[in-house]
This record gives sequence, C-alpha cells and structure tokens, in this order.
Amino acid sequence: MKKDFLQITDFSREEIFATFELCADLKAKTKSRTEHHLLKGQTLAMLFQKPSTRTRVSFEVGMYQLGGHALYLSPNEVGVGKRESVADVARVLSRFNDGIMARVFGHDIVEGLAKHADVPVINGLSDLTHPCQIMGDIFTVNEHKGRYEDLKIAYIGDGNNVANSWINLASRLNIDLRIGCPEGYEPNADLVAIANAGVGQVRVVYDPVEAVTGADVVYTDVWASMGQEEEAEARKRIFMPFQINERLIGHAASDCLVLHCLPAHRGDEITDAVIDGPHSVVFDEAENRLHIQKAIMVKLMQN
Repeated sequence: MKKDFLQITDFSREEIFATFELCADLKAKTKSRTEHHLLKGQTLAMLFQKPSTRTRVSFEVGMYQLGGHALYLSPNEVGVGKRESVADVARVLSRFNDGIMARVFGHDIVEGLAKHADVPVINGLSDLTHPCQIMGDIFTVNEHKGRYEDLKIAYIGDGNNVANSWINLASRLNIDLRIGCPEGYEPNADLVAIANAGVGQVRVVYDPVEAVTGADVVYTDVWASMGQEEEAEARKRIFMPFQINERLIGHAASDCLVLHCLPAHRGDEITDAVIDGPHSVVFDEAENRLHIQKAIMVKLMQN
C-alpha cells in the first residue's frame, strides 16, 4: 500500500526516527561520494505552482544522487486545477512516474493528488504545511545539540505553514514549542490542539521576549509569504517588534541556535548580524533539505 507525506503527522514517531537514521546514513554516503543508487531508474515528477531555489535543486539533485531522475513541471506547463483537474493530473503523472512532489498554494491540491495518484505524493510546500523543511530543521538541530527532544524551541513571526509544521512535529516529539506572533497572526488552532494532546507542548504568546527566553533554538521566517505581497508593508510595521536581532537573541540560551528556512529578507525578520553570526546554522539547515528529502523519497518510493 502506497504512503504519502503531506504533513509530518503522516509519519509515526517510529517512522520519523527511522527517517532521521536513514538521513544520517545518506548524508555520510554523499559526503564520502559513496554511490547509493537506491532509486535507480525511478522518476519523480516535480509539480510547481510556487517557484523555489532550495526545493527544486534539493529534490532534483537528490533524485540524481539516488540513481533516478526528476522532471520539473512549471505552472504554465500543467495549470493544475485550471487547465486540467487535480485528479486527472494525478492519474496521468502516476502512469509515467514513481513519485510526485508538489509545491503548491492550497493544501487541498496535495490532498487531491494523494487521493487520486497511484504513487507516493510528497508535499514540497503548501499554504498549510511545509513538512520536509521542518524534518530537515530538527535533523540540523540534532547535529548541533545531540538530541531531537527535550528542547525549548521559539518560533518568532507569522503563524504560517512553517509554524504549523513545527506544531505537527510537537505531536510526535517531546519539545517545548513557543510561537511568538502578533495578535491576529496565530498558527492553525486545530493543529495546536492536536499537538497539545501529543507528547510535546505548544504555547502561543504575543511577546517575543517571552517566546525566546531560555530557548535552545530560535527560528523565524519571512513576514509575508508568496501570495501576500500586497500585505508586505503593513505586515512590516506589525511584525517589526518580532525581528530576530542581537538584543532579542540575548534572552535565549547562551548556546542557542538560530534557524531560518530561507529566503531571508535581511533587515526585516532577521538582521545580518544574527543570520551571519555565531548562533546561525542557517546554511547547514539549507543543506540538510537535500539529505532529509532523499531519506523521505527512499522511505516512500523504494520497492
């Protein structure tokens, strides 16, 4: 029976840790240039509504390193949901490919693809969640902290898809997650409730200092995501007190890590001094998108 990865909660706790173990093995093989063609001869259809640097490059390079091939499908080529129905796109791509990765606006699109596809579907990003990103992020934290759990993590900024995926992670891992955001920009309340019924703890606070105090990890994202460009100036005024700068970082643990999913709007949600500073592991984090996505593809697509 095929399995999809649309949200982190699609994987059990045991599957998450098995994916991390595989990720570490594949990263070691990549670094030593040891061949690991675990998906030899397979193809991945990459369906994009939203452009991306890291998502496209990491999945495409990952499939190549795994011995397979990735096909980039632009919005103009497919027009999913407009030129052709989601169901028909899923059925057709399933006939040609061994897996589908979709980076889209509406989460209903990845759900529709998963429902109608005969091959595994991976959510490369939707407006609701960004699961591959957060899987790579917590893998990065473990590389530097030596643990996946018993961590205080502060997410500062908009309660968006990235925040929602951190919340999903708290459903599976024992982390103390604090979301610091302005009122009216909270993450998905249903996901918060589900997470708090799991092993972790999620709190939404409206004071950035309260959110970061004692944090092992401080995380941020852009204040206006793709599709919210018209709100950018208004959001900048609202979110400026939540900027990750040296003053705010001073309230976190002295050995805290700073993460950002990129691209960063330097001088807005994060300053140059922080993203280029001693606490930042942003580019380790970016690299690990490659390794974690390879592990996810192998878990889902390997025969």
